[in-house]
Amino acid sequence: MSTKSSIEWTESTWNPVTGCTKTSLGCRHCYAERMAYRLQSMGQPNYQNGFKVTTHENALDLPLKWKKPQIIFVNSMSDLFHEKVGNDFILRAFEVMRQAHWHRFQVLTKRAERMLEMNSILNWAPNIWMGVSIESEQWLHRADYLRETDAAVKFLSLEPLLGPLPNLNLDGIDWVIVGGESGPGARPLSDQWVKEIRDKCITSGAPFFFKQWGGVNKKKAGRLLEGRVWNQMPKQAVA
Repeated sequence: MSTKSSIEWTESTWNPVTGCTKTSLGCRHCYAERMAYRLQSMGQPNYQNGFKVTTHENALDLPLKWKKPQIIFVNSMSDLFHEKVGNDFILRAFEVMRQAHWHRFQVLTKRAERMLEMNSILNWAPNIWMGVSIESEQWLHRADYLRETDAAVKFLSLEPLLGPLPNLNLDGIDWVIVGGESGPGARPLSDQWVKEIRDKCITSGAPFFFKQWGGVNKKKAGRLLEGRVWNQMPKQAVA
């Protein structure tokens, strides 16, 4: 069985890689790091290294065994394009995704430079969605790198959103997710930042998904934006 996910914009998770290192301000309160140490303390074998980057050969072919079509978030506990993950392992992960064509895979990275560097050797397929995380204006160039890839579906995860994005360019972008930070030490999210991005999505025609306001009590804060839930998905999400 796949691992069902509580993440609002996906259905399941697949973690052939676990562990990561912080690369920008959005990583400060990483949920995956907290969870990895919790799983380590519980004796979960895949987390015996805690949050150190670790590849798991035994997890590579799991999606091929999941017969029910699913939307799968790849490496919710890591970053596939982390510098400590070898090119060969990344290529093998892409081959599994290509073979498991009945699923839709969501790959999300902050290492956009490496993603683009590998673009020409990656075995892209229509069911592989590629996204980059952007938390502030400083990292908008990640979207520029994404635009240059051959991914069939290109998406942005603007989470945790830490500031306004007045210069956000949605040309060539197929989906936009916005969310505030949650958990201990959560940094605040302005409704104005969210509304500006939503309005830009409406103008450009990019589907808009508002994940959460965040805060220490994520459930209490909810995910209503001006009285409604925004759950838009790329057209390719419909079989």
